[in-house]
Amino acid sequence: ITWFLGLPSSSSHALIGGMIGSAVAADGLGVVQWEGLKDKVLIPSLLAPVMGALLAAALMILVLWIIRKRAPGIVNRIFRRLQLVSGGFVAFTHGTNDAQKTMGIIALALVASGHLSPDFDRPPTWVIVSAALAMGLGTYAGGWRIIKTLGTRIAKLDPPRGFAAQTATAGILWTTAHYGFPVSTTHTISGSVLGAGATRRLNAFVLRHDRRSTGRAHGRPAPRRWPSAGGWPTPAPPLVCQADGQTVTAQPARRGRLERARHEPGHTGR
Repeated sequence: ITWFLGLPSSSSHALIGGMIGSAVAADGLGVVQWEGLKDKVLIPSLLAPVMGALLAAALMILVLWIIRKRAPGIVNRIFRRLQLVSGGFVAFTHGTNDAQKTMGIIALALVASGHLSPDFDRPPTWVIVSAALAMGLGTYAGGWRIIKTLGTRIAKLDPPRGFAAQTATAGILWTTAHYGFPVSTTHTISGSVLGAGATRRLNAFVLRHDRRSTGRAHGRPAPRRWPSAGGWPTPAPPLVCQADGQTVTAQPARRGRLERARHEPGHTGR
């Protein structure tokens, strides 16, 4: 249902809830280890999106400071390539997090049916391969609805912000998988997208401050964006013409509009 509606719900929470519900239906409430559920599932699941938002915002602030004097076209080209690395890292950590939960449920069924020893070191190879294939095929076949929601409907992400969100998500998923916390990948990346997208106002402040300081340092009006590799833009010359024995001069304005022409008798236009 959530896939059809394009809602970024948590498969981890649905899986854990289903497992708890089936256990309660079979043996009652006493079979659930509520203390472990709180410490290892509930608290990490609530903290992961918040940490994703904070880490993505911090990374984006650092990125903004690094690229503040670079042309946007060059920056976007570079970060599109870097997103291939950060996206691959997210896919890898997604497997270390979500695929482990799927394999754990399959291993639980094998133990309950007597096909696997309770003190096993790792699940059978066919369980690992099946979980990996199912996740890959599911993402390929039906993941675009949720991808569209995360990429366009939560926050507008350009390549630098996408890189920051992906890197923050992958870092948190790697850490939680290392400590065995089954957090939600969907909620973590949603928080990271929000954190990276929230820096747009800060981006405008940084650019405005950088234009002012750069203009004062060079003794000329600063450009409206970062200077390109070709150097500072050359100001347009004034327009001068003769009308009824008078010289009319039109000066170009700072924001690309022509100022109102000044009629000055005897003005030479210099």
